[in-house]
Amino acid sequence: MALTFSLFHRPGSILFLDDDPDYLDMLGMVVPANWQIELFSRPSGFSERMRQEPARWEADANLQLQMIDRWRHGQPLIPQVLRYWGNNPSRYNLAKTCVIDFAMPGTNGLQVLDTLLDWPGSRVLLTGQADEQIAVQAFNNGLIDQFVPKQAPDITRLLMGVLRRLSIAPHARVNALWRGALQPVQQSILQIPSVSQALQAYVEQHWVEYAVLGQPFGLLGLDATGRCHWLQLEVASSLGDLAELVATAGLAFDVVRSVQAGRLLAAVELHQQLGLRGPVRTAQAIPMGNDGMLLAASFPLEAHELPQPIYGYQHVLGGTDSRSICDD
Repeated sequence: MALTFSLFHRPGSILFLDDDPDYLDMLGMVVPANWQIELFSRPSGFSERMRQEPARWEADANLQLQMIDRWRHGQPLIPQVLRYWGNNPSRYNLAKTCVIDFAMPGTNGLQVLDTLLDWPGSRVLLTGQADEQIAVQAFNNGLIDQFVPKQAPDITRLLMGVLRRLSIAPHARVNALWRGALQPVQQSILQIPSVSQALQAYVEQHWVEYAVLGQPFGLLGLDATGRCHWLQLEVASSLGDLAELVATAGLAFDVVRSVQAGRLLAAVELHQQLGLRGPVRTAQAIPMGNDGMLLAASFPLEAHELPQPIYGYQHVLGGTDSRSICDD
């Protein structure tokens, strides 16, 4: 069974190409303010913006691959991911989705998309009534991920729904890479529908970016301000092992007993990997999913506990004029 939950998620830029400036203006007003968008009225400006995107995606994928390789050679992942976030604020500018109108003067949306063969993001085609058969064929041939008819009476709601689904959909290559950092039992648990749905609801409520790790098992997440949290995951059948680890770390007997009973979780490995001071932290355990197989607990990290500062997504949104139309 394929994982439907993204293992390494972050926001990115959504690019719109349409020769109708009024339509682009409308998009600039209705797209949620916490989405980073870029608006283009000419294929030339859009193509220039996208010219280096395949190379940027490849460079970023190599950074992720290097983290996994270092982990395989004994370097813990939590500090590596935190340093990656701190060193690479440009990751937010990667073009994640392109929405392109089919009918444009001198060209069409599929011809523009043909120039992006090496770009691994999501493709959405906006179609007129006469173009729908072409769009269906393009979808069936894997040239686009979705098409949206512009004449639909609820076009705005329909388009926003498509973009939300694509924004959380796992990227095949990235998910395959990060699956390598999970144990088979952990992968199986994440495939349980109630677990993946609960985790998806949690990350959408709390974070804009996260990574799923296997040693220790959990999610490292960032909110829009750049504040970091660790959501520790524990399989109920392994609580005895965690309780032994807690006892070895010197916590009190009542804490050990609460961990064994599934009332508390202790972030022993988080404490070790980041060299945190003071006693090992504990937090209330909550069920993640419907069958009681998985428990979770949240542990916030203060800025001084991170290897280096992290530039928050809200600063990226505030520092760009993403609602103006590029007509070059």
